[in-house]
Amino acid sequence: MTYFDTIANEWRSGRRLDEGDALWLLCEAPLLELGQLAHEDRCRRHPAGRVTFVIDANPNYTNVCDTYCTFCAFYRRPGHPEAWTLSPAQMVERVKPAVARGATRLLLQGGHNPDLPLDYYLELIRALRAAHPGVELHMFSPSEIRALARFSGLSIRAVLLRFREAGLRTLPGGGAEILSDRVRARISPLKGTPAEWIDVMRTAHQTGFRTTATMMYGHVETSEDVVEHLRRLRDLQDETGGFFAFIPWSFKPGATPLSSALAETAGPGRYLRILAVSRLYLDNFPHVQCSWFSEGEKAGQLGLHFGADDFGGTLLEENVLRAAGHENSTTPSRVVRVIRDAGFVAVQRTTLYDTIAVHHGDAPAPAPEVAA
Repeated sequence: MTYFDTIANEWRSGRRLDEGDALWLLCEAPLLELGQLAHEDRCRRHPAGRVTFVIDANPNYTNVCDTYCTFCAFYRRPGHPEAWTLSPAQMVERVKPAVARGATRLLLQGGHNPDLPLDYYLELIRALRAAHPGVELHMFSPSEIRALARFSGLSIRAVLLRFREAGLRTLPGGGAEILSDRVRARISPLKGTPAEWIDVMRTAHQTGFRTTATMMYGHVETSEDVVEHLRRLRDLQDETGGFFAFIPWSFKPGATPLSSALAETAGPGRYLRILAVSRLYLDNFPHVQCSWFSEGEKAGQLGLHFGADDFGGTLLEENVLRAAGHENSTTPSRVVRVIRDAGFVAVQRTTLYDTIAVHHGDAPAPAPEVAA
């Protein structure tokens, strides 16, 4: 019996994987066997023949940011001639094309703009809800919330409670990068510590928000850092139960300062390993999402056989990775075909994974807006 067989048998008997197991699987396990085990886990949790996706757009309300992360080509410093911020009314107009194309969710993020008061964010939430009442708002990452609390002089909890009063219910898990003090000190020293990211998420869960969690790997982290990231997420999920999905993706160097420090970038094999280990180790996360957008359709299809049960969003608009030179696009009908070609039935979902429509090879039609 191999060491992999030992881990697999103990896992099947109900033993929870520890950090040592996760590290060995990430570094040493035979890839195909690892994928099969992760797919077994995924099929126990969800109907094996179904893969979910959401029709969404990811516009940005500002590119102004005072955090200067080395992996980002999108931001502009305050006062830069290329800096811009859209008003709430302009954002309402900005998202109309995506809504007309069937978007049921807006994944909205921006920079850490010191010139924007709390009232701007509240007006933005209310304006979008009023103009598009049938569209879900999935807005503001932990780092944005932490920055806004700093700019406004309010606590994290106070900011989140104001967001809930305005009608926001879910938050994206962006800005996590790698939850390692060593890594964040190198790639985003002004963005806050892992403990501060976790604290925002803990407070969000305690105030009634449901959130995703992300990981951006493939830069200066080690495998030990990846496992530390997963351990921090699992520990918080044990405590709060507020995460509903985990989404890893690889760093895209492009026109970023960090790119000059890297000899190579992570490939599809690394991505599949991370997906599989995430599914097995994050045993308290309902969903693991693979990313057609960051990894490409083929790697995304393979990811559906390595533990992922969700194909992510259509991202009818995306600007941050495009600024780094990574351009990828799709349509809802293309997503349905890709999922079907991978051997699954495509299921259009809401943010929190309620079913909107099941597509047996047919393209989804634009969904009409309905009153909330």
